[in-house]
Amino acid sequence: MANLTGTLHQLRAQRSMAQRQVEKLDEAIAAIEGLVGKSGSSGAPRKRVLSAAGRRRIALAQKARWAKFKAQQRKAA
Repeated sequence: MANLTGTLHQLRAQRSMAQRQVEKLDEAIAAIEGLVGKSGSSGAPRKRVLSAAGRRRIALAQKARWAKFKAQQRKAA
C-alpha cells in the first residue's frame, strides 16, 4: 500500500509540473500573438477590397431588386 501511495504522489507531482509547463506555453503563445496578431501567419484570408465601380454595380443591382419588390407590393395591393 505504501508503494501505491508513493507512486500516486509522484504522478501528482508530474501532473503539476506538466500543468505549469502548459501555462508557460500558453503565456508564450499569447505574447507572440500580441506582437504578430492572431491572423498574422495563420494563413487566414485577407479582407477583400472592392473598387468604386464594383460598389456602384452592387448598389445599382440592389436598388433594382428593391424597385422590383416594391412594384410587386403595389401590384398585390
